[in-house]
Amino acid sequence: MCDRRGGGSVIGAFLLGGFVGALLGLLFSPRSGRENREMIAETASKYFDEGKDIYETGRARVSEVYETGRETAVEKAEELKVKIDSARERLREQVGHAGEAAREKVAAVAPVAREKMHEVGDVVRAGLDKAEAKVDEALEAVEEKATRPGEGAR
Repeated sequence: MCDRRGGGSVIGAFLLGGFVGALLGLLFSPRSGRENREMIAETASKYFDEGKDIYETGRARVSEVYETGRETAVEKAEELKVKIDSARERLREQVGHAGEAAREKVAAVAPVAREKMHEVGDVVRAGLDKAEAKVDEALEAVEEKATRPGEGAR
């Protein structure tokens, strides 16, 4: 079978062994209890001070990184705002130019379209007049045939 120990259990065993060894070393040391307690207090104080220094250094570094990141974010936000405003203004100008160009084209084409519309209207009116005249002629012919005696339906 395969022994699958995690790295954490090996480190934990190592630390536990170190702690037990240090404890046994203190118990069987040739120094008195008072000397051992003073030595432990000095060592603990030293490590506490070092830990406190590390904490303060880390805290200062985190604060510095946070402030730098915040400043960078504010700068980037300002740059982005300027770019968006610039793009918005360019878009307004382009839309304005396109609208003006469309108005100019409509203004240029409108008289021609109006003239063509009148021409078409004249042609339609002439066609209607011709059709009306033919209808009138046909009605007259029918009335004439209807009023002639002896020429009825065969």
